[in-house]
Amino acid sequence: GVRDVLLIGKVYEAARRPDGPRRGQGRPVCDAVVLDAPPTGRVARFLGVNAEVADIAKVGPIRAQADSITALLTSPETAVHVVTLLEEMPVQETVDAVAELRDGGFGLGMAFVNLVRDPLLDEVSADLLTGTPAADLEPLIKEQLLSVGVKATAPMVRGLLREGFDHLARITLQEEMGAELTATGLPLVALPALVDGVEEGGIGVLAEVLAEAFEAFEGEVRR
Repeated sequence: GVRDVLLIGKVYEAARRPDGPRRGQGRPVCDAVVLDAPPTGRVARFLGVNAEVADIAKVGPIRAQADSITALLTSPETAVHVVTLLEEMPVQETVDAVAELRDGGFGLGMAFVNLVRDPLLDEVSADLLTGTPAADLEPLIKEQLLSVGVKATAPMVRGLLREGFDHLARITLQEEMGAELTATGLPLVALPALVDGVEEGGIGVLAEVLAEAFEAFEGEVRR
């Protein structure tokens, strides 16, 4: 845990560094300090490492420093944002981490959800895929393709149906996992899956979503 102690200490120093000529004078140099923490399953232990140091060093400067760092990390100045995917294991790890962070007295921010897919099926199509065997759907798909001038082969129809079933399963899983995350009480920020990749303006898309989310979050904090 020594590496964690040193890293958290560096964050504390950056957050408290003043722009005045002497310690304690002036305003903080940094408007914000952003730390990419360890994986979700380890984040509570990582952020709470100085509480363990304080248990070892009962008195003295080490104890005072550890208490000061813990006070910063558990103050309204600090928010812990979690990042996850809408899949069973990541969501369970996130739910567990949120509970641990709350128990540790850490302030929680938002839950960022990566790779969120937009539903491509309307309600009628979803109901058909849910309640109809694939073999019964093949003639219907073939007929609809012919109606728009596409001469469909059997492999093409089966491939389209397979894609449809996979997409419906993914969307259903997203909805179930999203409900579990919503139960944590954290604001959810959905970052879309980028079909064209980050090279085609994808970073700009994500940046806009993040900027709006943080603006709304800061507004809530101020209120």
